[in-house]
Amino acid sequence: MYARPAAATTAALLGGIALILPTASAHAAEHDEPLVIAHRGASAYAPENTLAAVDLAADMGFRWVENDVQRTKDGELVVIHDDNLKRTTNVEEVFPDRAPWKVADFTTAEIARLDAGSWFGPEYAGARVPTLKQYMNRLSHNHQKLVLEIKKPELYPGIEQQTLHVLRNEGWLDRAHVSSKLVIQSFSAQSVQTVHALRPDIKTGFLGTPATADLPKYAEFADQINATHTSISADYVSAIHALKGPHGKPLEISTWTVDSAANARRAAGFGVDGIITNAPDVVRSAVTED
Repeated sequence: MYARPAAATTAALLGGIALILPTASAHAAEHDEPLVIAHRGASAYAPENTLAAVDLAADMGFRWVENDVQRTKDGELVVIHDDNLKRTTNVEEVFPDRAPWKVADFTTAEIARLDAGSWFGPEYAGARVPTLKQYMNRLSHNHQKLVLEIKKPELYPGIEQQTLHVLRNEGWLDRAHVSSKLVIQSFSAQSVQTVHALRPDIKTGFLGTPATADLPKYAEFADQINATHTSISADYVSAIHALKGPHGKPLEISTWTVDSAANARRAAGFGVDGIITNAPDVVRSAVTED
């Protein structure tokens, strides 16, 4: 069973925040063009959310990746998009009597037995669902940066505190990482607010397209409004940029999931700050064309 982190852990997560606020230079240095973020790694070319996908993104020259976090039955954080294991692993073969194959119903050891690559292609047979710790270690090895999505936090009470605990233990809550290498986002405004309350120095993003009139409320706790590309316009992006987020910098937008050159050029034309994509090479080529 999972237990909420102790008060001492929460206090430790809050320690030192006044000295680690994100810097303006980090924003300016990476926004000459829209920032290209590899969605679940280079997931058009390798099985999503696996170490192979982030390695491939690194090999392609992409420093920013996005991932998803869920929690196992025995309280370990693992990197997987869905709240069940059926789509991206062979769980039906290994555990045929365990339907509906929810992540929360399997231990970390059981999940480690699953093949998370063969569904994508035989060359990825044997790829595993990584734990968050394993994933963070690989990003550090690759010198990559992370947009981390907390998935369905309503299923996992305390997952915000636990995520921060893992990040801290793996060295991702120091000045260098917090200032320019980490964003935590969620579709849950409450979850984003929780992260902001625990570590107000960390850059946060809300996933969704709030009404323009509601944007000031989100700007109190979110540095980014990360909306699907089909839901935005130049006017909406301008409305976002007109506001300041909790760190006193202009509110940002990274839009998703953009996989075609035409949609990439369209989003870039709106003035978005980042583009989240399964095909980062396609987007990079599109937004850097003369």
